[in-house]
Amino acid sequence: MNADVLTSAAVAVIAVVGLAATIVGIASLLRFAIRLFSVPGVIVHEFAHKWACGLVGVTVLEVVYFRFGDPPGYVRHVQPDRYREAFVVSVAPFLVNTGSAFCLFLGLAALLETTGGIRSATNGQLAIAVVLCWFALSIGMYAFPSTGDANSLWNRSRTEWRRSPTVLLGVPVVVVIYVANLLSRLWADALYALGIGVAAFSVVGPTVI
Repeated sequence: MNADVLTSAAVAVIAVVGLAATIVGIASLLRFAIRLFSVPGVIVHEFAHKWACGLVGVTVLEVVYFRFGDPPGYVRHVQPDRYREAFVVSVAPFLVNTGSAFCLFLGLAALLETTGGIRSATNGQLAIAVVLCWFALSIGMYAFPSTGDANSLWNRSRTEWRRSPTVLLGVPVVVVIYVANLLSRLWADALYALGIGVAAFSVVGPTVI
């Protein structure tokens, strides 16, 4: 009887360990897939920061366009002398990523319009459509500046508003960035990217899916 109990307990432990290992493996695979999906969005996001730095004359110290770490990418630069320079550098990804995603969605819509829809597309055209959709969604999802960008603007606003009250005009943008990052946990960033797609498809016209 004791042997049966021990055997049953051993089987149960092995089953639990196997299930836990499977769950951990699936979770790790899912995290890897999500990070891989984010590559285009992160690269364009960091490129936008670097491009904005060059535009306003802020010296860039280091750029990492993508890595399998946290954060997945970053741009280190010197502290901008003026608030408007900091503002441009911080919000640049919103404009660049949104515009890039919109153009990619336009390309996808035009491709589907030309082929007459997915069902009549060739394998090559389907492959192009998948890549366009991947890039457009990923880039659109990373359009919003990060919480770090919001923190930078907020700190500048707190220290400079007495000397230059116009910096208060940037506070609503900071609030929007904080809210957007908070809502990203509810997939608001994905909904924003899909909204860009809907706008692009509406420009091309009714596309046959």
